[in-house]
Amino acid sequence: MTLMTVPVIDISPLYSGSSDEKNRLAEAVDRACRDIGFLVVTGHRVPSSLIARVEDSARAFFRSPVQEKQRLKRPADDQVRGYSAVGDEGLSYSLGKKTPGDLKESLTIGPIDPPDEAYFTGPAAGPHFAPNLWPSSVADLQESWSEYFATMSALSADLMRMFALALELPEDFFDDKIDRHISMFRVLSYPSQPGQPEPGQLRAGAHSDYGSLTIVKIEDRPGGLQVCNKAGEWVDVPVVQGSFVVNIGDLMMQWTNDLWISTLHRVANPPRPRAADSLRQSLVFFHQPNYDAMVECLPSCLASGAAPKYAPISSGDHLRNKFLRQTTFGGSERAAA
Repeated sequence: MTLMTVPVIDISPLYSGSSDEKNRLAEAVDRACRDIGFLVVTGHRVPSSLIARVEDSARAFFRSPVQEKQRLKRPADDQVRGYSAVGDEGLSYSLGKKTPGDLKESLTIGPIDPPDEAYFTGPAAGPHFAPNLWPSSVADLQESWSEYFATMSALSADLMRMFALALELPEDFFDDKIDRHISMFRVLSYPSQPGQPEPGQLRAGAHSDYGSLTIVKIEDRPGGLQVCNKAGEWVDVPVVQGSFVVNIGDLMMQWTNDLWISTLHRVANPPRPRAADSLRQSLVFFHQPNYDAMVECLPSCLASGAAPKYAPISSGDHLRNKFLRQTTFGGSERAAA
């Protein structure tokens, strides 16, 4: 039967399991990625103490005065580093839908201290390795977030090896395509809602993610992450102590020739009886391969006699096209609103 809810999967066999255990893990991951595009992973080895440091420093930043946060406002539409205020973004715009701005604020960073080499600084690198914007008034934020970015980069590499096994590829297939990745780490803060949202307004509108995979640490608070299953039903993502939520992005869906699905998801508003005390925070790592990694139909995802659904494209161009669609549509619609 097709999975209609998000499964919880222990990935510890990836680190210490036998070949048979790894194969069973790969089968479970493959099913989840085919059926619903989301899984909740345990056994990941990320220290809880690091997660707590990041969460604490993020809360301190979002409690800062508005003028302090605005000093880190992202500098341009093609750069995602920096701060975005409540209502600045509407994720449904990426699907061509006009909605009120999302009820969230965020702070985003990218790769930490890239080498002073042409690959990272030349024209082809675009904005992918732009300097990060750090608040000077929040203790431990730069240090803990930098450590978390490195830790999530390593976990992403582990997950990509797991994906390779699930796709019947060599375990190291993706290694040389993600060793200079252009990922982003974003902390999202969803304020309490003492007032009624506008019609159609959500904490985060329905959207799919752009890259290879996303790793999310969510809180058990009112108003949470929901996924649209193959029956068209919005189902809650389970909150499991010590776990991460992992989902497939558009790039991985294209890489697998639509064998795996990049699923629509959203962050719902809290129930009105609990809305006045519903502050919620999420840690989100958007993994994106090297900007020059070519994305073309994987050999194990093409049936005999079939043709690929997509032309080859680089990871960087794929991401750029997604951003252009969101900013062009969103910008013109907002100007007319």
